Amino acid sequence: MGHRFYRIVRGMQSLTFTPGLAFLSSDSPTAPPWTVVFEDEGIAGYFYACDRSQTTHEESILDAMLIYNVDALAKSDAQLERPEAERIAAVEWSRDGLRAVLYLDGTPQGLYDFRERAGYCRMNFPNFLEEKGDTWRKSSHAWSEAAIQRFESELYGMAGSSDANG
Repeated sequence: MGHRFYRIVRGMQSLTFTPGLAFLSSDSPTAPPWTVVFEDEGIAGYFYACDRSQTTHEESILDAMLIYNVDALAKSDAQLERPEAERIAAVEWSRDGLRAVLYLDGTPQGLYDFRERAGYCRMNFPNFLEEKGDTWRKSSHAWSEAAIQRFESELYGMAGSSDANG
């Protein structure tokens, strides 16, 4: 059986959980009022982008992305003969506090970009028709390998010395 490696990063918030019940909330360290929330209430795991300056809970949710379906995850674990049910969820913010990534067991599963007002996830779900007045892109949540590579290279200094966008 292979070993799994996890990045230990200052400021990364993490949670060890069993699929079916999890909650991890993480505030932007430098750009309030942005918050991301990973939540699993039994059927599925979702990743939310939130604006804490809004007055109601519903208004504060800018976007939601499906990360996994609990039954599908259990079936996959059984097929892979994965002995333990526990998972590790972690949220990491960009240095400017405008992007956050959700990692499950060390693999990026969702990314929110508050500057671009867009989310990316491996499930690319749910997607909605654009509506007049929308301030957040919800028509696509397609995974972007380029976006995660940009996030990680900026965070860990693997790219050039500066980013033209910010």
